[in-house]
Amino acid sequence: MTLQFDTRPAAYAVIIQEEKILMAYWKQDGKEGWTLPGGGLDLAEHPVDGCRREVYEETGYEAQIERMLGIDVGHWPGEARSDGSDKDFQALRLVYEATVVGGELTHEVDGSTTHAAWIPLKDIEKLNRVSLVDTALRLHRERPADGKLS
Repeated sequence: MTLQFDTRPAAYAVIIQEEKILMAYWKQDGKEGWTLPGGGLDLAEHPVDGCRREVYEETGYEAQIERMLGIDVGHWPGEARSDGSDKDFQALRLVYEATVVGGELTHEVDGSTTHAAWIPLKDIEKLNRVSLVDTALRLHRERPADGKLS
């Protein structure tokens, strides 16, 4: 038997400067928390292009995508889906390291995030945050500077 489920690829950016990380506050369907700037890819959109687009939409910053840190998978059972679907949902989340190269901090309008901010890394543990944040920071710490995994 083949399990029926929906999958959506997404791309997120880890942007750290001066011991602060750029984050967006996600609020949707009665759930909320701090997350990385990023989100679902449009049909046929390259993940790097989608990551740049999402960073701009959610934060107002233009980003240069540096390197891939890793991939995370999110899973939500069908009965927990906000659209009422009975199919499970899987998010394939590509996590990139990035830097800000332009723009200014602004907040997304009519999206799934309400505002963006630079959060001190030392304060992350105190935040209401989505699990992707911890996964991405772990990937960032574990990834060698040359990008090669041993």
